[in-house]
Amino acid sequence: MKPINADVGLLLLRIAGFFMAFGHGLGKTPPSEGLIKGVGEMGFPLPALFAWAAALSEFGGGLLIGVGLFTRPAALFWVLTMSTAAFIRHADDPYGTKEKALLFLVIGACLLFTGAGKYSLGRVIFRNDNHLLQ
Repeated sequence: MKPINADVGLLLLRIAGFFMAFGHGLGKTPPSEGLIKGVGEMGFPLPALFAWAAALSEFGGGLLIGVGLFTRPAALFWVLTMSTAAFIRHADDPYGTKEKALLFLVIGACLLFTGAGKYSLGRVIFRNDNHLLQ
């Protein structure tokens, strides 16, 4: 059994989901032609599909992480999206440019390993410790 302060810490960490959703994902939903073009320039096949995946990962995944519902799957998509941003899109940029992507990557990785914690919508709805749901 985790101490209460660990669950409060996870709740605070999940607030980053709302920052991602409204600070980054909302503006990419629906993906602009520029975003689709940029995804294609990174070498992804079907750039419109991958642009939608990135936008939904940031917006929808951010919301899910924020409320603590399906946190682990959302965090997995977040980690993939932020890895792409940090190590492909901003690969040649200075550290300060890729810093946000790296921070969100680390937050996503932490939540991927831990789940949402006790204070989450998944825990309220499903009333169990199934970490996939919370």
